[in-house]
Amino acid sequence: MTTQIPTPYFVIDEPTLQRYYDMLADSLAQNWPNYLIGYSFKTNSLPWLVSFVKRNGSYAEVVSEDEYLLAKYLGFSDHEIIYNGPYKSRKSFENVLLAGGYVNLDSRQELEWLTALAGSMPDRTFKVGIRANFELEKMCPGETTMGEASGRFGFCYETGRFADAVETIRRLPNVQIAGLHLHSSSKTRSVGIFRAIARMACHLQEEFSFTLEYVDLGGGYCGGMEGRPEYPDYFPVVARELSRCFSPDQTRLIVEPGISLISKCTTFVTSVFDTRDIKGTRYLMTDGSRFNIDPTMIKNSHLFHIEYKADYTKKRPIMEQQIVSGFTCMEVDRLFTHTRQPELVPGDRIIYENVGGYTMSLNPLFIQYFPAVYVQNEEKMKLVRRKWTPEDYVQGSILTDEEL
Repeated sequence: MTTQIPTPYFVIDEPTLQRYYDMLADSLAQNWPNYLIGYSFKTNSLPWLVSFVKRNGSYAEVVSEDEYLLAKYLGFSDHEIIYNGPYKSRKSFENVLLAGGYVNLDSRQELEWLTALAGSMPDRTFKVGIRANFELEKMCPGETTMGEASGRFGFCYETGRFADAVETIRRLPNVQIAGLHLHSSSKTRSVGIFRAIARMACHLQEEFSFTLEYVDLGGGYCGGMEGRPEYPDYFPVVARELSRCFSPDQTRLIVEPGISLISKCTTFVTSVFDTRDIKGTRYLMTDGSRFNIDPTMIKNSHLFHIEYKADYTKKRPIMEQQIVSGFTCMEVDRLFTHTRQPELVPGDRIIYENVGGYTMSLNPLFIQYFPAVYVQNEEKMKLVRRKWTPEDYVQGSILTDEEL
Protein backbone atom coordinates (compact mmCIF):
# COMPACT_ATOMS: atom_id res chain seq x y z
CA MET A 1 0.00 0.00 0.00
CA THR A 2 1.45 3.33 -1.01
CA THR A 3 2.08 5.79 1.81
CA GLN A 4 1.98 8.85 -0.43
CA ILE A 5 -1.82 8.93 -0.61
CA PRO A 6 -3.42 10.86 2.27
CA THR A 7 -5.80 8.79 4.36
CA PRO A 8 -8.58 7.85 4.77
CA TYR A 9 -9.52 6.16 1.51
CA PHE A 10 -11.05 3.00 0.09
CA VAL A 11 -9.17 0.75 -2.33
CA ILE A 12 -10.79 -1.70 -4.74
CA ASP A 13 -8.40 -4.36 -6.02
CA GLU A 14 -9.49 -4.85 -9.63
CA PRO A 15 -7.85 -8.25 -10.27
CA THR A 16 -9.54 -9.69 -7.18
CA LEU A 17 -12.88 -8.23 -8.24
CA GLN A 18 -12.46 -9.72 -11.71
CA ARG A 19 -11.52 -13.09 -10.23
CA TYR A 20 -14.68 -13.21 -8.12
CA TYR A 21 -16.87 -12.08 -11.00
CA ASP A 22 -15.39 -14.75 -13.24
CA MET A 23 -15.81 -17.36 -10.50
CA LEU A 24 -19.50 -16.47 -10.26
CA ALA A 25 -20.07 -16.52 -14.02
CA ASP A 26 -18.15 -19.79 -14.48
CA SER A 27 -20.02 -21.49 -11.63
CA LEU A 28 -23.35 -20.50 -13.13
CA ALA A 29 -22.36 -21.47 -16.67
CA GLN A 30 -21.23 -24.93 -15.57
CA ASN A 31 -24.40 -25.68 -13.62
CA TRP A 32 -27.22 -23.66 -15.20
CA PRO A 33 -26.08 -22.19 -18.53
CA ASN A 34 -29.19 -20.04 -18.93
CA TYR A 35 -28.36 -17.46 -16.27
CA LEU A 36 -28.36 -13.73 -15.63
CA ILE A 37 -26.36 -11.74 -13.09
CA GLY A 38 -28.10 -8.67 -11.69
CA TYR A 39 -25.70 -6.52 -9.71
CA SER A 40 -27.16 -5.19 -6.44
CA PHE A 41 -27.02 -1.38 -6.60
CA LYS A 42 -27.96 -0.98 -2.95
CA THR A 43 -24.86 -2.87 -1.84
CA ASN A 44 -22.46 -0.44 -3.47
CA SER A 45 -23.46 1.89 -6.30
CA LEU A 46 -20.06 3.48 -6.84
CA PRO A 47 -20.19 4.51 -10.53
CA TRP A 48 -16.84 2.89 -11.40
CA LEU A 49 -18.01 -0.38 -9.86
CA VAL A 50 -21.35 -0.25 -11.64
CA SER A 51 -19.57 0.38 -14.94
CA PHE A 52 -17.26 -2.59 -14.24
CA VAL A 53 -20.11 -5.07 -13.76
CA LYS A 54 -21.96 -3.67 -16.77
CA ARG A 55 -18.90 -4.25 -18.96
CA ASN A 56 -18.88 -7.82 -17.68
CA GLY A 57 -22.48 -8.40 -18.74
CA SER A 58 -24.48 -7.72 -15.57
CA TYR A 59 -27.91 -6.16 -15.47
CA ALA A 60 -28.80 -3.56 -12.83
CA GLU A 61 -30.76 -4.81 -9.82
CA VAL A 62 -32.44 -1.73 -8.31
CA VAL A 63 -34.97 -1.15 -5.55
CA SER A 64 -35.97 2.51 -5.85
CA GLU A 65 -36.56 5.24 -8.41
CA ASP A 66 -33.24 6.89 -7.47
CA GLU A 67 -31.35 3.66 -8.15
CA TYR A 68 -33.32 3.21 -11.37
CA LEU A 69 -32.37 6.73 -12.50
CA LEU A 70 -28.72 6.09 -11.61
CA ALA A 71 -28.76 2.89 -13.66
CA LYS A 72 -30.20 4.81 -16.60
CA TYR A 73 -27.60 7.57 -16.18
CA LEU A 74 -24.81 4.99 -16.22
CA GLY A 75 -26.01 3.45 -19.45
CA PHE A 76 -28.44 0.66 -18.59
CA SER A 77 -31.52 0.39 -20.79
CA ASP A 78 -34.92 -0.25 -19.26
CA HIS A 79 -34.83 -3.84 -20.49
CA GLU A 80 -31.53 -4.32 -18.59
CA ILE A 81 -33.18 -3.52 -15.24
CA ILE A 82 -34.26 -6.00 -12.56
CA TYR A 83 -36.70 -4.01 -10.42
CA ASN A 84 -37.28 -5.30 -6.89
CA GLY A 85 -38.38 -3.98 -3.52
CA PRO A 86 -41.38 -2.09 -2.12
CA TYR A 87 -40.27 1.45 -3.02
CA LYS A 88 -40.70 1.64 -6.78
CA SER A 89 -42.23 4.70 -8.38
CA ARG A 90 -45.17 4.20 -10.72
CA LYS A 91 -43.44 5.84 -13.69
CA SER A 92 -40.25 3.77 -13.42
CA PHE A 93 -42.33 0.63 -12.75
CA GLU A 94 -44.19 1.19 -16.01
CA ASN A 95 -41.03 2.08 -17.95
CA VAL A 96 -39.30 -1.18 -17.08
CA LEU A 97 -42.43 -3.24 -17.63
CA LEU A 98 -43.10 -1.70 -21.05
CA ALA A 99 -39.48 -2.25 -22.11
CA GLY A 100 -39.52 -5.93 -21.21
CA GLY A 101 -37.28 -5.63 -18.17
CA TYR A 102 -37.68 -7.75 -15.05
CA VAL A 103 -40.28 -6.39 -12.62
CA ASN A 104 -40.86 -8.46 -9.48
CA LEU A 105 -44.11 -7.43 -7.82
CA ASP A 106 -43.84 -6.76 -4.11
CA SER A 107 -47.08 -5.07 -2.99
CA ARG A 108 -50.81 -4.59 -3.52
CA GLN A 109 -50.08 -1.11 -4.84
CA GLU A 110 -48.03 -2.62 -7.63
CA LEU A 111 -50.87 -5.02 -8.43
CA GLU A 112 -53.09 -1.97 -8.83
CA TRP A 113 -50.56 -0.27 -11.11
CA LEU A 114 -50.26 -3.45 -13.18
CA THR A 115 -54.04 -3.79 -13.46
CA ALA A 116 -54.41 -0.20 -14.64
CA LEU A 117 -51.55 -0.44 -17.14
CA ALA A 118 -52.72 -3.75 -18.60
CA GLY A 119 -56.27 -2.41 -18.88
CA SER A 120 -55.13 0.71 -20.71
CA MET A 121 -53.11 -1.32 -23.24
CA PRO A 122 -55.19 -4.43 -24.00
CA ASP A 123 -53.20 -5.21 -27.12
CA ARG A 124 -49.92 -5.49 -25.20
CA THR A 125 -48.79 -8.62 -23.34
CA PHE A 126 -47.03 -8.01 -20.03
CA LYS A 127 -44.75 -10.41 -18.19
CA VAL A 128 -44.10 -9.98 -14.47
CA GLY A 129 -42.43 -11.75 -11.60
CA ILE A 130 -43.84 -12.06 -8.11
CA ARG A 131 -41.94 -12.10 -4.84
CA ALA A 132 -42.81 -14.92 -2.46
CA ASN A 133 -42.62 -14.39 1.29
CA PHE A 134 -42.30 -17.79 2.97
CA GLU A 135 -41.16 -19.39 6.23
CA LEU A 136 -37.55 -20.13 5.43
CA GLU A 137 -36.83 -20.43 9.16
CA LYS A 138 -38.85 -23.64 9.34
CA MET A 139 -36.77 -25.07 6.52
CA CYS A 140 -33.45 -23.89 7.97
CA PRO A 141 -33.88 -23.49 11.76
CA GLY A 142 -31.66 -20.88 13.35
CA GLU A 143 -30.17 -19.66 10.09
CA THR A 144 -32.41 -16.79 8.99
CA THR A 145 -32.13 -13.13 9.85
CA MET A 146 -35.69 -12.73 11.11
CA GLY A 147 -35.97 -16.07 12.92
CA GLU A 148 -39.55 -16.86 13.87
CA ALA A 149 -40.66 -13.32 13.08
CA SER A 150 -41.97 -12.81 9.56
CA GLY A 151 -40.12 -10.89 6.90
CA ARG A 152 -41.91 -7.86 5.54
CA PHE A 153 -41.33 -8.16 1.79
CA GLY A 154 -43.38 -9.83 -0.91
CA PHE A 155 -46.63 -11.79 -0.71
CA CYS A 156 -46.92 -14.25 2.17
CA TYR A 157 -47.42 -17.84 1.07
CA GLU A 158 -48.58 -19.20 4.43
CA THR A 159 -51.38 -16.66 4.91
CA GLY A 160 -52.74 -17.02 1.39
CA ARG A 161 -51.67 -13.56 0.21
CA PHE A 162 -49.41 -15.10 -2.41
CA ALA A 163 -52.29 -17.19 -3.79
CA ASP A 164 -54.52 -14.10 -3.81
CA ALA A 165 -51.93 -12.15 -5.78
CA VAL A 166 -51.54 -14.99 -8.27
CA GLU A 167 -55.29 -15.10 -8.77
CA THR A 168 -55.45 -11.32 -9.26
CA ILE A 169 -52.79 -11.47 -11.95
CA ARG A 170 -54.37 -14.45 -13.69
CA ARG A 171 -57.62 -12.53 -14.05
CA LEU A 172 -55.78 -10.07 -16.29
CA PRO A 173 -56.04 -11.52 -19.82
CA ASN A 174 -52.86 -9.90 -21.15
CA VAL A 175 -50.55 -10.52 -18.17
CA GLN A 176 -48.38 -13.58 -17.60
CA ILE A 177 -46.56 -14.59 -14.42
CA ALA A 178 -43.14 -15.19 -15.92
CA GLY A 179 -40.95 -15.34 -12.82
CA LEU A 180 -40.55 -15.98 -9.12
CA HIS A 181 -38.41 -13.85 -6.84
CA LEU A 182 -37.40 -15.64 -3.63
CA HIS A 183 -34.67 -13.55 -2.01
CA SER A 184 -34.46 -14.18 1.74
CA SER A 185 -31.90 -12.88 4.22
CA SER A 186 -29.92 -15.28 6.34
CA LYS A 187 -27.30 -15.11 9.06
CA THR A 188 -25.36 -18.12 7.87
CA ARG A 189 -25.39 -17.63 4.08
CA SER A 190 -25.12 -21.39 3.95
CA VAL A 191 -25.50 -23.70 0.97
CA GLY A 192 -28.52 -25.14 2.81
CA ILE A 193 -30.28 -21.78 2.64
CA PHE A 194 -30.12 -21.75 -1.14
CA ARG A 195 -31.06 -25.41 -1.37
CA ALA A 196 -34.22 -24.54 0.59
CA ILE A 197 -34.98 -21.51 -1.61
CA ALA A 198 -34.65 -23.65 -4.75
CA ARG A 199 -36.95 -26.26 -3.23
CA MET A 200 -39.51 -23.57 -2.51
CA ALA A 201 -39.37 -22.47 -6.15
CA CYS A 202 -40.24 -26.05 -7.18
CA HIS A 203 -42.99 -26.25 -4.57
CA LEU A 204 -44.63 -23.07 -5.87
CA GLN A 205 -44.28 -24.19 -9.47
CA GLU A 206 -46.01 -27.47 -8.70
CA GLU A 207 -48.79 -25.97 -6.57
CA PHE A 208 -49.65 -23.13 -8.94
CA SER A 209 -48.77 -24.82 -12.25
CA PHE A 210 -46.49 -21.97 -13.28
CA THR A 211 -44.73 -21.88 -16.61
CA LEU A 212 -41.76 -19.74 -15.64
CA GLU A 213 -39.23 -17.95 -17.78
CA TYR A 214 -37.05 -17.22 -14.77
CA VAL A 215 -36.40 -18.03 -11.13
CA ASP A 216 -34.68 -15.21 -9.22
CA LEU A 217 -32.80 -16.44 -6.13
CA GLY A 218 -31.79 -12.92 -5.07
CA GLY A 219 -28.53 -12.38 -3.20
CA GLY A 220 -27.08 -13.18 0.19
CA TYR A 221 -24.20 -15.43 -0.85
CA CYS A 222 -20.97 -15.73 1.07
CA GLY A 223 -17.65 -14.97 -0.54
CA GLY A 224 -14.04 -14.39 0.39
CA MET A 225 -14.23 -15.76 3.94
CA GLU A 226 -11.99 -18.63 4.93
CA GLY A 227 -13.93 -21.77 5.71
CA ARG A 228 -17.17 -20.38 4.26
CA PRO A 229 -18.94 -21.26 0.99
CA GLU A 230 -17.87 -19.80 -2.35
CA TYR A 231 -19.87 -19.60 -5.58
CA PRO A 232 -18.81 -23.08 -6.78
CA ASP A 233 -20.35 -24.55 -3.62
CA TYR A 234 -23.80 -23.04 -4.16
CA PHE A 235 -24.79 -23.64 -7.74
CA PRO A 236 -24.36 -27.41 -8.14
CA VAL A 237 -26.78 -27.79 -5.22
CA VAL A 238 -29.19 -25.17 -6.57
CA ALA A 239 -29.13 -26.76 -10.01
CA ARG A 240 -29.93 -30.22 -8.63
CA GLU A 241 -32.97 -28.86 -6.82
CA LEU A 242 -34.26 -26.71 -9.65
CA SER A 243 -33.83 -29.45 -12.25
CA ARG A 244 -36.63 -31.40 -10.58
CA CYS A 245 -39.12 -28.87 -11.96
CA PHE A 246 -37.28 -26.63 -14.40
CA SER A 247 -34.91 -26.87 -17.33
CA PRO A 248 -32.19 -24.40 -18.39
CA ASP A 249 -33.68 -24.62 -21.88
CA GLN A 250 -36.85 -22.92 -20.69
CA THR A 251 -36.10 -21.16 -17.40
CA ARG A 252 -33.40 -18.62 -16.66
CA LEU A 253 -31.67 -18.51 -13.28
CA ILE A 254 -31.18 -14.97 -11.95
CA VAL A 255 -28.79 -14.15 -9.12
CA GLU A 256 -28.24 -10.77 -7.49
CA PRO A 257 -24.80 -10.66 -5.86
CA GLY A 258 -23.53 -7.78 -3.78
CA ILE A 259 -21.39 -8.40 -0.71
CA SER A 260 -20.13 -11.75 -2.00
CA LEU A 261 -18.75 -10.06 -5.10
CA ILE A 262 -17.13 -6.92 -3.79
CA SER A 263 -16.23 -7.26 -0.12
CA LYS A 264 -13.12 -9.38 -0.58
CA CYS A 265 -11.59 -6.93 -3.03
CA THR A 266 -12.10 -3.76 -0.95
CA THR A 267 -10.02 -2.28 1.87
CA PHE A 268 -10.25 0.93 3.89
CA VAL A 269 -6.97 2.64 4.75
CA THR A 270 -6.73 4.79 7.89
CA SER A 271 -3.96 6.43 9.91
CA VAL A 272 -3.35 6.97 13.59
CA PHE A 273 -3.15 10.72 14.16
CA ASP A 274 -3.08 10.95 17.96
CA THR A 275 -2.68 8.84 21.09
CA ARG A 276 -3.82 9.68 24.58
CA ASP A 277 -3.78 8.02 28.00
CA ILE A 278 -6.87 8.45 30.17
CA LYS A 279 -7.10 6.74 33.55
CA GLY A 280 -4.67 4.05 32.52
CA THR A 281 -6.25 3.39 29.13
CA ARG A 282 -4.43 4.09 25.85
CA TYR A 283 -6.70 5.51 23.14
CA LEU A 284 -5.69 5.68 19.49
CA MET A 285 -7.39 8.36 17.41
CA THR A 286 -7.62 7.48 13.71
CA ASP A 287 -8.85 9.41 10.68
CA GLY A 288 -11.26 6.63 9.75
CA SER A 289 -14.47 5.98 11.63
CA ARG A 290 -16.60 3.04 12.61
CA PHE A 291 -19.27 4.78 10.55
CA ASN A 292 -17.14 4.17 7.45
CA ILE A 293 -16.93 0.39 7.82
CA ASP A 294 -19.71 -0.56 10.27
CA PRO A 295 -22.45 2.05 9.78
CA THR A 296 -25.17 -0.20 11.22
CA MET A 297 -23.10 -0.75 14.38
CA ILE A 298 -23.54 -4.53 14.42
CA LYS A 299 -19.99 -5.87 14.03
CA ASN A 300 -17.99 -7.03 17.03
CA SER A 301 -14.76 -7.66 15.14
CA HIS A 302 -12.93 -6.53 12.02
CA LEU A 303 -10.40 -8.01 9.67
CA PHE A 304 -7.39 -5.72 9.46
CA HIS A 305 -3.65 -5.47 9.16
CA ILE A 306 -1.19 -2.80 10.22
CA GLU A 307 1.56 -0.96 8.37
CA TYR A 308 3.99 0.51 10.86
CA LYS A 309 5.50 3.91 10.20
CA ALA A 310 8.79 3.20 8.43
CA ASP A 311 10.81 6.10 9.89
CA TYR A 312 9.90 5.42 13.52
CA THR A 313 13.21 4.41 15.07
CA LYS A 314 12.37 3.79 18.72
CA LYS A 315 11.89 0.25 19.97
CA ARG A 316 8.18 -0.37 20.33
CA PRO A 317 7.04 -1.67 23.71
CA ILE A 318 4.28 -4.25 23.92
CA MET A 319 1.08 -2.57 25.09
CA GLU A 320 -1.42 -4.54 27.13
CA GLN A 321 -4.37 -2.73 25.59
CA GLN A 322 -4.89 -0.03 22.95
CA ILE A 323 -8.41 1.08 22.08
CA VAL A 324 -8.68 2.06 18.41
CA SER A 325 -11.27 4.76 17.83
CA GLY A 326 -12.44 7.01 15.02
CA PHE A 327 -12.29 10.73 14.45
CA THR A 328 -15.88 11.56 15.43
CA CYS A 329 -17.08 13.02 18.71
CA MET A 330 -19.32 9.99 19.36
CA GLU A 331 -18.17 7.71 22.18
CA VAL A 332 -19.54 4.70 20.27
CA ASP A 333 -16.98 5.39 17.54
CA ARG A 334 -14.63 2.67 18.78
CA LEU A 335 -13.47 0.05 16.32
CA PHE A 336 -11.53 -2.58 18.26
CA THR A 337 -9.19 -3.21 21.19
CA HIS A 338 -5.61 -4.03 20.21
CA THR A 339 -4.39 -6.42 22.92
CA ARG A 340 -0.77 -7.25 23.81
CA GLN A 341 0.66 -5.80 20.60
CA PRO A 342 3.44 -3.31 19.77
CA GLU A 343 2.65 0.31 20.53
CA LEU A 344 0.98 2.23 17.71
CA VAL A 345 2.01 5.82 17.06
CA PRO A 346 0.85 8.67 14.81
CA GLY A 347 1.60 7.81 11.20
CA ASP A 348 0.95 4.08 11.56
CA ARG A 349 -1.72 2.81 9.21
CA ILE A 350 -4.58 0.43 9.98
CA ILE A 351 -6.05 -1.20 6.86
CA TYR A 352 -9.48 -2.80 7.22
CA GLU A 353 -10.31 -5.71 4.90
CA ASN A 354 -13.56 -7.02 3.37
CA VAL A 355 -15.35 -3.68 3.59
CA GLY A 356 -16.86 -3.19 0.11
CA GLY A 357 -20.43 -4.26 0.86
CA TYR A 358 -22.88 -1.56 2.02
CA THR A 359 -20.17 0.52 3.68
CA MET A 360 -19.89 3.13 0.91
CA SER A 361 -23.66 3.22 0.36
CA LEU A 362 -24.31 3.77 4.06
CA ASN A 363 -21.44 6.20 4.77
CA PRO A 364 -22.87 9.30 6.45
CA LEU A 365 -21.88 12.91 5.84
CA PHE A 366 -21.05 13.19 9.52
CA ILE A 367 -18.15 15.46 10.55
CA GLN A 368 -16.07 14.29 7.58
CA TYR A 369 -17.37 14.02 4.02
CA PHE A 370 -17.10 10.99 1.74
CA PRO A 371 -13.53 9.65 1.53
CA ALA A 372 -11.69 9.06 -1.73
CA VAL A 373 -11.90 5.74 -3.56
CA TYR A 374 -9.03 4.25 -5.57
CA VAL A 375 -8.83 1.24 -7.85
CA GLN A 376 -5.63 -0.78 -7.76
CA ASN A 377 -4.44 -2.88 -10.68
CA GLU A 378 -1.06 -4.44 -9.99
CA GLU A 379 1.11 -1.51 -8.88
CA LYS A 380 -1.07 1.22 -10.38
CA MET A 381 -3.55 3.23 -8.34
CA LYS A 382 -6.22 5.32 -10.05
CA LEU A 383 -8.62 7.71 -8.35
CA VAL A 384 -12.24 6.83 -9.19
CA ARG A 385 -13.93 9.09 -6.64
CA ARG A 386 -12.17 12.08 -5.16
CA LYS A 387 -12.72 13.05 -1.54
CA TRP A 388 -15.80 15.19 -1.21
CA THR A 389 -15.31 18.91 -0.62
CA PRO A 390 -17.60 21.58 0.82
CA GLU A 391 -18.53 22.41 -2.80
CA ASP A 392 -19.80 18.86 -3.25
CA TYR A 393 -21.70 19.06 0.02
CA VAL A 394 -23.57 22.26 -0.84
CA GLN A 395 -24.47 21.32 -4.43
CA GLY A 396 -28.17 21.76 -5.03
CA SER A 397 -28.60 23.78 -1.83
CA ILE A 398 -30.18 27.20 -1.38
CA LEU A 399 -27.74 29.45 0.43
CA THR A 400 -29.61 32.75 0.80
CA ASP A 401 -33.18 34.03 0.92
CA GLU A 402 -32.56 35.80 -2.39
CA GLU A 403 -32.18 32.43 -4.11
CA LEU A 404 -35.57 31.19 -2.95
